[in-house]
Amino acid sequence: MRVGVKLVLVAAVVVAAGVMIGFYVSNLTTLAGSPAYSLPVQNVNGHPVVNLEIQTVAAVGPQLSRNPDWVSYLVRNTSGQWKRETVWSLPANATVHVTIYNFDGASGLRNPFLARPQGMAGNRIMVDGKPTDAVDPNEASHTFAVPALGIILAIPGVADDAKDQCGYAPCPMSNAHRTIKFTFHTTTPGHFRWQCFVPCAAGWIDGFGGPMQTIGYMDGFLNVKA
Repeated sequence: MRVGVKLVLVAAVVVAAGVMIGFYVSNLTTLAGSPAYSLPVQNVNGHPVVNLEIQTVAAVGPQLSRNPDWVSYLVRNTSGQWKRETVWSLPANATVHVTIYNFDGASGLRNPFLARPQGMAGNRIMVDGKPTDAVDPNEASHTFAVPALGIILAIPGVADDAKDQCGYAPCPMSNAHRTIKFTFHTTTPGHFRWQCFVPCAAGWIDGFGGPMQTIGYMDGFLNVKA
């Protein structure tokens, strides 16, 4: 085979691979069944403000997934319903007040560095109504991290002996849970990946397979728009 023909074939393979990668990236947020959810925006003194309410659960349940035993994040919409949607549209240069209700138990952090909140207002969070600038690494259940925005948050878990623990999501507030609150600020428009860094996918190698690598469960995107 002549050199010219080989070069043409190599170029064709490279182009085909690029097209396939492009399709993968462009459809990444919808292939996992997680369409983008646009959060309602309030205008406070000419400044956009968003309230984001999410919950973390040990098992998403058959109502919300074909993988009922998968660990997952859920978001509360304006109707008060919990949805398995982890791609959220936010305005640029906005204040985002986040409330996380965690119904899962502790898994522990492999890297204690993640135990200290970073990237949010004051680098402090509220845990069950009390301010703190650090979480016990052994008590961590999940993390909410947006590496591109410098946000790292460890989420304390429910005690093993707590009463009325949730079996399947969506979990009502009457079940045992932890409440975590913090505030962060969006900047310029962009497409930012967020994810959990705690290996909490039971039954998968090193706890990082399945829901840990699937959009719509333990990770998603912040679509920050102008």
